[in-house]
Amino acid sequence: MVGVKVKYWIAVFALLLWVGLPTAGMATCRQALALGLDVSGSVDAREYRLQLDGLANALMDPKVKEALLAMPTTPVELAVFEWSGRSAHRLLLDWTAIESEARLDAVVARLHNTERVAADPSTALGSAMLFGGVLLAQRRDCWSRTLDLSGDGTSNTGPRPREVKEDNQFAGITINALVIGADSPDIGDLLQSEIGELTSYFRSEVILGPDAFVEATLGFEDFEASMVRKLLRELEGMILSHLQD
Repeated sequence: MVGVKVKYWIAVFALLLWVGLPTAGMATCRQALALGLDVSGSVDAREYRLQLDGLANALMDPKVKEALLAMPTTPVELAVFEWSGRSAHRLLLDWTAIESEARLDAVVARLHNTERVAADPSTALGSAMLFGGVLLAQRRDCWSRTLDLSGDGTSNTGPRPREVKEDNQFAGITINALVIGADSPDIGDLLQSEIGELTSYFRSEVILGPDAFVEATLGFEDFEASMVRKLLRELEGMILSHLQD
């Protein structure tokens, strides 16, 4: 009889674990997304606004919102920062769990209401990667950690991105990029060529991880649409990965 009771309680405990009873070490979030926005000297006031408002609007896209709120008990956590020179980093949004529409609305309002401040005119991609790595080190309990960097040019100061991403702190971190085409050529093959070269640079020097990718946009006017595509690819990929486990 005692043996039967022991087996019964073992079965009950196993069932509780199977249905999702919280256990020690369980992740508090499914994905940590650190979004880094390029505000170097090549980005003027109009482009700055298009970039920041574009991110805010992308977060409110119906499909993106649905993906963000798909698993509220293990939410996505967002952090947003601006970057330019070696030590020029500005945290616009510290880690925030997107647990509800109200929380997402607050994040979007914060981005829309953010005003530009003076920034270093240089472009230090490697330093931006290091800053993002420090942020993501604060979220080691998440199922996945992703650093997203937008940029409209190659690095011209600070540590080389290729060398930075070899640092051990980036173990288990995915680095994706959103490449923004230059505004100088309005139309034609020159614009496509410049975007292609910049995309190749980010692909070889910046992105990291087996599923890492580069999203490209023709200019800041298309930033919002490109950000929507990138966020959906990241968020939906994480949901599908969890469902298949």
